[in-house]
Amino acid sequence: MNQEERKEFDRRRRQRSWLTAGLLLAMCGLFYFITLARIQGAS
Repeated sequence: MNQEERKEFDRRRRQRSWLTAGLLLAMCGLFYFITLARIQGAS
């Protein structure tokens, strides 16, 4: 793997990491709001 391929590989891995972090954050937010809605409905 030459220098250029390595840079491209690292760039793709970094993009995948940010995407995964974003999806995880979105799911946490979704579960948070679902929980709030259920608590509001229960009381």
